[in-house]
Amino acid sequence: MPQTPLHALHAAGQSIWLDFIDRALLASGDLERRIRDDALTGMTSNPTIFEKALASGTAYDAQLRRAAEGRSAWELFELVETDDVRAACDAFTAVYRASQGRDGFVSIEVSPGAAHDAAATVAEAHRLWAAVDRPNVMIKVPGTPEGCVALRQLIADGLNVNVTLLFAVSAHAQVIDAYLGGLEDRAGAGGDLRHVASVASFFVSRVDGAIDAALEERVAAGTHTRARADALAGRAAIANARLAYRLFRSRFSGPRWDALAVRGAQVQRPLWASTSTKNPAYRDVLYVEQLIGPDTVNTMPPATLEAFRDHGITARTVDGDVAADEALLAELASLGIALDAVTDRLLVDGLASFQKSFDTLIAGLEQKTASLALGAGAR
Repeated sequence: MPQTPLHALHAAGQSIWLDFIDRALLASGDLERRIRDDALTGMTSNPTIFEKALASGTAYDAQLRRAAEGRSAWELFELVETDDVRAACDAFTAVYRASQGRDGFVSIEVSPGAAHDAAATVAEAHRLWAAVDRPNVMIKVPGTPEGCVALRQLIADGLNVNVTLLFAVSAHAQVIDAYLGGLEDRAGAGGDLRHVASVASFFVSRVDGAIDAALEERVAAGTHTRARADALAGRAAIANARLAYRLFRSRFSGPRWDALAVRGAQVQRPLWASTSTKNPAYRDVLYVEQLIGPDTVNTMPPATLEAFRDHGITARTVDGDVAADEALLAELASLGIALDAVTDRLLVDGLASFQKSFDTLIAGLEQKTASLALGAGAR
């Protein structure tokens, strides 16, 4: 089999996950091909992805028609969602086993309505864990303060967790502390740490989207020049993510971590999410090429994965010139663009976006099941 840039990326220590799922991908054999030919080792899903999958085509119609009676739209969504995730987990079983439980995961997300309720998040996570019933499923919980409480409990309970919607390095620090605390709780109760896995999903391109817009506002207001804005644009997201990676390297070393590592604990790998390039002026694989390094994951939508396979360049970049990254963020702050304010707003907007996708998904399912029932009656 010919080697591609994706294989070089994998060899550099970065796991390649696909940020996409639908039934056609699972049924056609395309997922197995990507695992075999593209060094693909995992997959992420979320309500937005399922909203698009359920809204288009007829792949789910037969199952919905059979199952609709007596079930709410929410229950129908969980039925088709868990079926798809279970099938994807089975496709990645060989990866999971070959990596001794350190890769080959498929993520499924708790509903966004539980984002600020730790107890509800824990309960829903356990329900989804039991419904999928695969050792390589990973439950996604939001990186809110309440999500951190849930994370600690879920890790102590032995579930795999993907903490999502991380934008701020300070929030990442809280997530790492909750993960370590959960491992310590589990170890204290005599639990096995070897097959408990977690990733911290740090969102990237949305940071540049917000900061670039703020720079444009200052150019329009005449408070700074076009040349200065252009020199700063498209750099903050990478800088922010590299500082998160530095935090990861720091926290997963030293006595606290060593006491867990000796018992077989896994590091909580940073996962780079939102890595498609939204600005057409930027290189289409910018958020892959600039965040390459060991013990990381990049979850890419299909178009970004295809672009990297075609022309991606692999070099260790994730821990480059951190001093320059800090200087960049300091310069933005001097212009009145405070990264903390930006990331706080991005978290609020991200939660709202997922909630909107979930609401649209449920409404669409209600319409679809109604139309399927009418169609069945006509026949």
